[in-house]
Amino acid sequence: MSQRQAIKRAISSLLVASVAIAGAVLLVRFLLIPGIEATFNPSVSTTSLLRRTGIFLFVLLAYWIYVRRYERRVATELRIAPVGIVLGALSGALLISITTLSLFALGVYEIGFHRGLQSALLGVAGVIWVAAFLEEIIYRCVLFRILEKGWGTSAALGLQALIFGAMHLANVDDASASELAVTLVSVTLIGAFWTCVYVLTRNLWIVSAHHAAWNFAIVLSGAPLSGIEEWRTAAPIETHASGPVWLSGGAFGPENSIITMAVVALSLTLLVHLARRKNRFVAGHAGR
Repeated sequence: MSQRQAIKRAISSLLVASVAIAGAVLLVRFLLIPGIEATFNPSVSTTSLLRRTGIFLFVLLAYWIYVRRYERRVATELRIAPVGIVLGALSGALLISITTLSLFALGVYEIGFHRGLQSALLGVAGVIWVAAFLEEIIYRCVLFRILEKGWGTSAALGLQALIFGAMHLANVDDASASELAVTLVSVTLIGAFWTCVYVLTRNLWIVSAHHAAWNFAIVLSGAPLSGIEEWRTAAPIETHASGPVWLSGGAFGPENSIITMAVVALSLTLLVHLARRKNRFVAGHAGR
């Protein structure tokens, strides 16, 4: 396949997949949910649950239809892998906890008071799961996989991770240039790491479980999650940060800490080495 053909094929695939996923979300938000509200008048919490569940199911169905009808293949990345999912969730929570526990031990994070477990955490967990699922569908199963088909694993991994990092810059308001630069580096590293998890497993649910557990562990620590403050009130503890921003992560939270960047960089190096040993890195079709 020539370079031009690879580009045209990638653009076409990205457009079709994007329309399918965006259409599924819009269908739920502006047709299904308003219809349910008009017919049954559910409570706010029930409507929120139905919206999250509907988006999850309709996006999953849209992606499956796209793979089956457009790519004409079996969606093996959707296979259920119970052991892998559990290991993915545990490793995700443990990896980010290296940072948060270190910051508590160093006195950079301090506990203000204990709230205990709250019912609001269930709703937060649901939102985090759906958000992680959507990001993994979009960035790993669509963007990365389509780019990989054209230009190979290495190029696709780097470009997709950079886009993933850039898209998170909007999470921090009134950030300085240096804070934006640190955020871009940290989230690009994290995006590359999750892509490597996908490269090794080729499974949406495993990488989604890792992603969601990572995010939920941050919420449980009482720290900001990727610059998002609103969920901190649902955390079982109130956490205050002090010390240099390069260590605490500042307004973006522990993901911007130098500890996280070092841990993720080391983990990424190990995963890339393992993936290459298992011949999981592939060459693209462009130029063949």
